[in-house]
Amino acid sequence: MNILLAKTAGFCFGVNKAVDTVNRLLDNGEQVATLGPIIHNPQAVAQLERRGVRIVESPGETPENAVLVIRSHGVSHDVYDEIEKSGVKMCDATCPYVSKIHRIVSRESKDGAIVIIAGNEGHPEVTGIRGHCLGKSLVISSQEELALLFENNEINQNDKIIMVSQTTFNKSKWEKCVEIAKKLYTNLIIFDTICNATAQRQSEAIALAKLSDLMVIVGGRESSNTAKLREVCSEHCPTVLIETADELTSSMFNGVNKVGITAGASTPADIIKEVLSTMSEIINTNENEIKEAQATNEATAEVDAESVVEVDEESVIEVEAGLENAPEKSFEEMSFEEALEASLQGLTSDERVRGVVVGFAPNEIQVEVVGRKQTGYIPNNELSADPNANPEEILKIGDELDLLIMRTNDQEGTIMLSKKRVDALKGWDTVVAAEESGEVLDGIVTDVIKGGLLAATHGVRVFIPASHSSTVRMEDLTPLLKQPVRFKIIDINKPRRRAVGSIKMALRDDFKEKEEAFWESVAVGDKYTGVVKSLTSYGAFVDIGGVDGMIHISELSWRRVKHPSEVVSIGDTVDVYIRDLDVEKKRISLGYRKAEDNPWEKFKTEYPIGAVIQAKIVGMTTFGAFAQIISGVDGLIHISQIADRHIEKPQDELKIGQEVTVKIINVDYEKKRISLSMRALIEQEATAEETATAVEKTTAEETVAAEAAEEKVMAEVAVPEETPLVESAEEEAVTAEEAATAVEKTTAEEAATAEEAATAEEAATAEEAATAEEAATAEEAATAEEAATEEETVAEKKPAKKKTTKKAATKE
Repeated sequence: MNILLAKTAGFCFGVNKAVDTVNRLLDNGEQVATLGPIIHNPQAVAQLERRGVRIVESPGETPENAVLVIRSHGVSHDVYDEIEKSGVKMCDATCPYVSKIHRIVSRESKDGAIVIIAGNEGHPEVTGIRGHCLGKSLVISSQEELALLFENNEINQNDKIIMVSQTTFNKSKWEKCVEIAKKLYTNLIIFDTICNATAQRQSEAIALAKLSDLMVIVGGRESSNTAKLREVCSEHCPTVLIETADELTSSMFNGVNKVGITAGASTPADIIKEVLSTMSEIINTNENEIKEAQATNEATAEVDAESVVEVDEESVIEVEAGLENAPEKSFEEMSFEEALEASLQGLTSDERVRGVVVGFAPNEIQVEVVGRKQTGYIPNNELSADPNANPEEILKIGDELDLLIMRTNDQEGTIMLSKKRVDALKGWDTVVAAEESGEVLDGIVTDVIKGGLLAATHGVRVFIPASHSSTVRMEDLTPLLKQPVRFKIIDINKPRRRAVGSIKMALRDDFKEKEEAFWESVAVGDKYTGVVKSLTSYGAFVDIGGVDGMIHISELSWRRVKHPSEVVSIGDTVDVYIRDLDVEKKRISLGYRKAEDNPWEKFKTEYPIGAVIQAKIVGMTTFGAFAQIISGVDGLIHISQIADRHIEKPQDELKIGQEVTVKIINVDYEKKRISLSMRALIEQEATAEETATAVEKTTAEETVAAEAAEEKVMAEVAVPEETPLVESAEEEAVTAEEAATAVEKTTAEEAATAEEAATAEEAATAEEAATAEEAATAEEAATAEEAATEEETVAEKKPAKKKTTKKAATKE
């Protein structure tokens, strides 16, 4: 069977540019996020996810400090605006051909043109193109839909119209659409925007399909480019679409002489290579031979050299050549296979002997041949098919062995013998039986050859194809050299004594046994130590002893985690426990975080409702901002609680990373929701300021009232200007002292009265009035008493009146 590979299979320029951009950023130590899957190939996307690449659906989901990569499909103009406003670092990997379409539709629609886009409605590339149209745009996927636009009068014939296409649109369909559009619309400008690489890829696929009995399309099922290839090839021959080599089956190639292979623009080279390798193995197994699977010169001549290339020797398995026409050689010149084949073909009872081990030399084992006079020896390399075998470890003096005579030297009286060739003869029956029974054999890898491994078991060397050397694809098989392995025999060629083995199938059987044992004993709560095998955007897969379980991203940490790589890495050893089991679907949910590390317990004890705390803004939404209180506990500041006035969006007042003072206003422990408020503190502060102002005003008013009251009292108790004359200076001093005492007493009473007035203003006013009235009465009484005293003094000293008057006048 001939295998023909299209020359342009694999990554196109735009996809290759986008993938290289992501890998380059990762190699430079950058954290990378892609706006949607970087390409439509789940295997390639999964590989990038394992390197830490995150897929986001909008710029706002981009992790802090990450670079957002725009994929080759491109995005609308609104998305670019959103990225610019959010401040996210961006790397634009839009395909240059797609960017050209964006410029065309933007320019033409700005001039008033209606845009017709030939493509798949909803495809990211088409969505991006429409996002650059400034006016009306329509999408059609066939000439029938184009004609329907005309019938429904959705476009006025007098309008300016342009027509472009998705870069991966079907070339033949585009040509038909162009032909019809020219007839329907006279005021039409057509831009042929199908990518040259896409057109060439489709042309090559068609040419290959015409020459093949079967076409195999390799690529993601979500890829528009791959779907188009399948569509154009199926018109000429049976066509199958596969994503990986595992989907290939031997029944696909029954009755097939020529098989063509092409791949979509989003298909990595390593997947194409694996498909070629696996296909060759299947073909060889169906034919019961192991031989090179390559395209012949005859097949290449039938196909244009520009469109199809022969399968390269490195892309297919190289196997050992047959021995049927091998020239005659001595045993020393023959390879092991040649010598074994030759010895088995004409073996007679005279060529097999019994030998007894009698000694060991550096390069040989000395034996005594039973029934013969010659001395026998076994070269170390003829003892066992295991290259690591140590003669003194597997043999001892006196052991009897079945041996094959390889050469007799009558002059020296010696016989060269081989044990491994006899073992091979015996072992062949064991290998044949293992193929029939499905028994797993133990062996040692003796050689790493082109296309796989050679492993020795029971003296027989078994070929193990590269794709069967492990459960995962290995680019380099060298680490398996001289290592013990277990494998199953999957093919036997009895006439040529050839055997093909599979390590992968043996490992799968071991896995099934471990899995069955695991499910018989596992229970919720069981603890395991496992190894992280892979990471996805929603969790980490952990091998817990032959069975995989998943730690959901929400179970990796008590704090909010955007991607599992923030907590664990591939290869990490982790302690986990069984959270939940689905025995029917064989699914295991693992727990990783510990109850004692729950930050909510700390929050309950240290942060009561009403507490005023410092928090850090960690996220924004249209309805508010999330603030981190402690690691693992966030609260929401609703947009209505950010300011004491209406705001359009949280970003008007806050920014990521900002430290703010907030008040805890509500907590729902069951739903783990915390409501925070900045507005409450603003209003509280305003109320405090108003209260302080009111108190200050009241105090000032009270002070003024007290001062006025004091002045009034002082005025009422002052000594009149016309003071009665006293008889002597001594009496005058007494009178003055009494008056001063009265004033002090009255002043003290006034002070007490003023203090009481500050406490109760109305009561103070009443008391002041009473005090004033009492003071007036006291004054009248004092005046009357002084007058009486004066009269008495005048009466007693009447003869001295003249002298006293003169003295008083002098004083005045």
